[in-house]
Amino acid sequence: MLAGPVMAEPETNFTVGVWGNYRYVDDDDRDEETFGDVADEAVILYADGKAGPDSEHQWSYSAELRIGPGSFTDPANNSTGDNYALHKAWVGFDIADGLLQVGKSQVPFAWKTVNFWPGDGLQAGYGDQMDVGVKWSSAFRDLDYQVAYYHADDWGEDSTDTVDDNGHWGSSQTYRKVQTVVGNLDIPVTDNQTLSFSAQAGRLQDLTMAGEEEVNGDHHAWAVHYHGEFDAFYAKAEVFGMERELPTPFRTSNNLPDQIENIRGGFELGYRQGKWFWYLDAHVAEPRTDDNPADTIYSATPGFSYDYGPGWIYIELLTQDGFVDRNGQVNEGDFNAFYASIDFYL
Repeated sequence: MLAGPVMAEPETNFTVGVWGNYRYVDDDDRDEETFGDVADEAVILYADGKAGPDSEHQWSYSAELRIGPGSFTDPANNSTGDNYALHKAWVGFDIADGLLQVGKSQVPFAWKTVNFWPGDGLQAGYGDQMDVGVKWSSAFRDLDYQVAYYHADDWGEDSTDTVDDNGHWGSSQTYRKVQTVVGNLDIPVTDNQTLSFSAQAGRLQDLTMAGEEEVNGDHHAWAVHYHGEFDAFYAKAEVFGMERELPTPFRTSNNLPDQIENIRGGFELGYRQGKWFWYLDAHVAEPRTDDNPADTIYSATPGFSYDYGPGWIYIELLTQDGFVDRNGQVNEGDFNAFYASIDFYL
């Protein structure tokens, strides 16, 4: 009698989280009167699991649904038209020595900031990206690598909202990112230090003319980034460049430059001690677009968190003298804010 494959007991994990945030924006007349607001509440549902015919799991899944004003989503530009969105939702298959993920997953490009409410700073579109497509992750000898094809940066026909990293890839009324190929290579320098290279290239789809959504724009980006671990300390650094040729109908009707280009760089420092975690994110962006009058801009976000058991308390500051708009263009403009938030998970 032949024995069939032994089915491993599926591993499943369902978690519910809740978070809220106090924010105070400097130089805001309303906040000066009210001393800020307690807002940005959200409920977050997580589902993660693995299963397979033996102890070596053959497939896995991970999903995260955010509901509420604090979901980091934009109803005007997401697929739901409301304050809820799927931050991620993918199914993974173990094939040979790699993992194939299908669905909405982390784009393998550079690194994302640790900051919770201040967001991705001047990474602006190239930090915490979650796009919809297919990703392959594997290793060759000591080198880890990821390659991916993302059909769009979100669900639906005109959504441009990637949740944590929204507001930097057009809008549902202008254009969106589509048909993007991404690659990343991690090279170990020592046992605790890694040097990595990322690149992505894809198309931009015009959304200004209903029924004539031509795909006639392009985008390109590259990054060199570093990650080191030193006992309780860690450090990250990056430099990356981006170019966009916006879709013709949108570009010509808004008198925008033929090509938008800039160079950005940044670092992140972190230190852990027991339940405490201190960190600093800082970035710089230099415009390279013809006729852009903006100077080089800077941002800094120091903060710390405390693990109180069922969740974390975050205290964060944000200061910057410029910003990156939906087209990837560098602009000047001061912004300073204080954030204090708390979350818990069941």
